[in-house]
Amino acid sequence: MILFRKFRVLILMVFLVACTMHIMIDLLPKLEKRAAGADSGDGGCQCAHHPGGESQGWGKQRAMSAAEAGWPNKHTLRILQDFSNEPSSNLTSHSLEKNTAAGDRTETFRRTRPSAGKTEDHKPLIGDASAGRTVPAHGVSRLSALFEHPFYKVDLPPLTNDDTLFNVNTDIRFYPRATANQGWHNEQGNEEEEEEEFSPTGEVTAESYPNWLRFHIGINRYELYSRHSLALDALLKDLVTQRITSVAMKSGGTQLKLIMTFQNYGQALFKPMKQTREQETPPDFFYFSDFERHNAEIAAFHLDRILDFRRVPPVAGRLVNMTKEIRDATRDKKLWRTFFISPANNICFYGECSYYCSTEHALCGKPDQIEGSLAAFLPDLNLAKRKTWRNPWRRSYHKRKKAEWEVDQDYCDEVKQTPPYDRGTRLLDVMDMTIFDFLMGNMDRHHYETFEKFGNDTFIIHLDNGRGFGKHSHDELSILVPLSQCCRVRKSTYLRLQLLAKEEYQLSSLVEESLLRDRLSPILIQRHLRALDRRLRLVLQVLAGCVEKEGYVNVVEEDLVRDTATHRSPGHR
Repeated sequence: MILFRKFRVLILMVFLVACTMHIMIDLLPKLEKRAAGADSGDGGCQCAHHPGGESQGWGKQRAMSAAEAGWPNKHTLRILQDFSNEPSSNLTSHSLEKNTAAGDRTETFRRTRPSAGKTEDHKPLIGDASAGRTVPAHGVSRLSALFEHPFYKVDLPPLTNDDTLFNVNTDIRFYPRATANQGWHNEQGNEEEEEEEFSPTGEVTAESYPNWLRFHIGINRYELYSRHSLALDALLKDLVTQRITSVAMKSGGTQLKLIMTFQNYGQALFKPMKQTREQETPPDFFYFSDFERHNAEIAAFHLDRILDFRRVPPVAGRLVNMTKEIRDATRDKKLWRTFFISPANNICFYGECSYYCSTEHALCGKPDQIEGSLAAFLPDLNLAKRKTWRNPWRRSYHKRKKAEWEVDQDYCDEVKQTPPYDRGTRLLDVMDMTIFDFLMGNMDRHHYETFEKFGNDTFIIHLDNGRGFGKHSHDELSILVPLSQCCRVRKSTYLRLQLLAKEEYQLSSLVEESLLRDRLSPILIQRHLRALDRRLRLVLQVLAGCVEKEGYVNVVEEDLVRDTATHRSPGHR
């Protein structure tokens, strides 16, 4: 009996010693951080200035970075949105940064308030009215003239509550100070600048919502954003200037993508630079193993806007500090452990993914600066569900097999008899997407998404355009097969394509002018811009052949004079 009691006392002592050591280990990084701050006055990494010195002090900086990030503190994470066109889109990371509570993101609708991001004196953004534009000889911006054309002033049908993604309650109040995480405030810690400006009544209007939330609220049955959306311009600026507070790897997909969270709780998908502007896709590469290009994502957003589709979420280019804005901001150990210093003293990392995530395909900075595209997230799936559809003209994604549409010239007749393509505007939406993909040279459109709230009577969201603009010297005519087989197009799309082919507008010049406003300009080289004009002529040739074969009224669907009922009427012939 005495031995048994001694054994229990011994076990208890071992347990107490283990707990004490565990507490000391947890406190040690914080004590090291304070000691380092007292000695140097700066606990940050100096890799951007002395990349060579980092290799010598890597172990010490690793401990300091861990303390600064406070990782892994899963209780401070917010629900992450999804930008994937895959059905399993609720999970956003294989890392420790999993969704902890679905209600956390929803809570930001009640307590988030925009914070003034740091402004940078650099290239103007889309919101700038006149700077950074290509001005023709007659002194008028082509882009401004295009958006003043009657084809770009067609009104939408009147919107009802059923036509808007969110029905905004004007009685909702925001309480930004109620949140425990105040890291999104001014990072200099200036109390005067941190003070929020509330209206005299203590109310916060919709105009003062964070720009990402204003973008979400503006989504409706017909468009992601309006032609002259002020929230869009402000959101593009936020993507470039907002401080990055958290980074996680995106799950799914074949290549590395990062989810970045900003100080105002906005989130974006980061695709890092993998190829230079001049590099083309190697001729022996299959479409499903091609690189995803950051500049293609940026150019796709601008092209979509010029075509007046407005179905690509806002995208902006940004130069990111890999040390401070990725490595030190992540709580993902799997991502953090892939950082290393190259023989050229550049900071590199490769993450985890199906393709191109290895030391041989590492992403390296100069010395730790890297370009990338940041695409604003759509609303969280818990707030606005999306439905994933298999593209009828999906490729086989096989080295030898062909898809059915590649061998059956009457394939479209079967599609027209299959829901949701047998009524409404879905088939016309697929034709718009086909034209959009052909202009970019994008062969990787296996699925697409729509907002579930709007049923089948809504637009297709043009997500994931990174495999566009890979070959300027080759026009992949197989992308146009849906258009040549179905011979259907919206009248508004047809007229705008004809307009963009005219010399006074010219698609390549418009895209070039629009891209000048991005911080990473130039985005596309001249050969890619010239390819846009060449491909536009090919699209018009296919449509001209359709009109000659089947007649104008059987090819071109009237949509410029319509009401709500017209939009929802069967469009099948």
